[in-house]
Amino acid sequence: MLKKVCWIIFVCGITAACAKAPGAGTDPGGNPSPGSNVAAGTREGDSAAIVKLENEAKAIAKITGCTSSECRSAPVGSKACGGPRYYIPYCAKTTDSVALYAKLAEVATAEKAYNTKYRIVSTCEFRMPPTVDAVGGSCVAR
Repeated sequence: MLKKVCWIIFVCGITAACAKAPGAGTDPGGNPSPGSNVAAGTREGDSAAIVKLENEAKAIAKITGCTSSECRSAPVGSKACGGPRYYIPYCAKTTDSVALYAKLAEVATAEKAYNTKYRIVSTCEFRMPPTVDAVGGSCVAR
């Protein structure tokens, strides 16, 4: 009986720690909406800043105008357990790679600070870069 009570308390604690009620300025998934008015220094504001940096990086990454040999992928973000959250495809021929990697470094730095500040946990699997090919002149990850 004691094990069952401890298990219930454990599950409730984890659920409460991970739960976040969506509020104003969030999308249906609870993520800050672009352009929402959330205060800097709050969890929502810090998350919105990361989303903004990530969107800026995506705008730098051009996927058109390449052959398969010119397609690359770049790591995005920083999982709490380490490593990128995912990889973004880009065309090395048409993308300013230096600017892209500088912006992605900003994203990773901001996300590492966020993960530490809010004690975020994540899965610890290692994400491998995807195979990236040109399809119709555009780089796509497989």
